[in-house]
Amino acid sequence: MLHTHLYKLLAVFFLCMVQVASVLAAPAKAEMLIYCGITMIRPMTEISHLFEQRENVKVTLAQGGSEDLYQSLKKSGVGDLYLPGEPTFRSKYLAEGLLAEVVTVGYNQLAIMVKKGNPKQIKGDVKELLRHDVTSIIGNAESGSVGKETKDVLTAAGIYAKVLDASVYLAPDSRGLNNAMKNGEADAILNWRATGFFPDNAKFVEVIDLNPKLAPPQALLLNQLTFSKNKEQVKRFMQFTAGEEGQAIFRKYGFLDNKSLPR
Repeated sequence: MLHTHLYKLLAVFFLCMVQVASVLAAPAKAEMLIYCGITMIRPMTEISHLFEQRENVKVTLAQGGSEDLYQSLKKSGVGDLYLPGEPTFRSKYLAEGLLAEVVTVGYNQLAIMVKKGNPKQIKGDVKELLRHDVTSIIGNAESGSVGKETKDVLTAAGIYAKVLDASVYLAPDSRGLNNAMKNGEADAILNWRATGFFPDNAKFVEVIDLNPKLAPPQALLLNQLTFSKNKEQVKRFMQFTAGEEGQAIFRKYGFLDNKSLPR
């Protein structure tokens, strides 16, 4: 009986040692950090989950305004990819040497958004934001891509200063703008059009498209960071996002895909 009990103990011990050895021998899971503008967080979250299922990697998304995100990655020197809401964030900072290879993963386009049913019959003209019976809120050009694009579009129309004065306040990003509409704080906002088709926003807002000559689609550029530690895996992620599966996900969330316009 004693020998039988001893054999059982040795067998359990051996099995435990095999399990520990297999855990120690397993390759450590790599990690990827992506700085992602708030407008693109939904398609990028879905794409990241799919990528995690196919590769031994944990993907973390840091979300925020495009300008704030760039300053954060610059200060930390940590991360793998940067996806701002419009292309000037690449051209503006390319000389600083932090942004490497790039792929186009879709397009953003600015639009007017109004309350569901458009009770004030607002038309697709940015001058509607200056109507005395329309309360408007726009994005902050110093924090996010939607504010930067809003400034460019309204400056081209010659009314940026007037709309700035007329706005109730400046929202930091696209999410803040949509929350303002949901909270009944504005009759109209200027925001990235794709966000108006997100299920939780579509119940509250309607999208009124602007003339693309005034508000042209803006490329979404997924930038590899020069200090990335996982360059080969990052390249595979970029290819996946820019490929057919990734682009189908972007279309699902209301974005123009990377084949919609010449690159």
